[in-house]
Amino acid sequence: MKFQRGYAIASTFPQARHGFGLLLASAWNRLQRWRVLARQRRQLAALSDDALKDIGLTRADVYQESERPFWSDPLKR
Repeated sequence: MKFQRGYAIASTFPQARHGFGLLLASAWNRLQRWRVLARQRRQLAALSDDALKDIGLTRADVYQESERPFWSDPLKR
């Protein structure tokens, strides 16, 4: 599938346990997450008003979400 390309790349990194490898793996995972968030926000902004109504969102909700910076992760702990 074309949307799973990022997951295949991310899974090729060896499991780092410590040091620089852990830092590199963490940075890579964060970059991939930001890329996914940006893509999802672009897709949300491209939905029609009818599709938004189906999922219970207004155009104002979509505008608010799509204007968030790519690093603003709603799942971040």
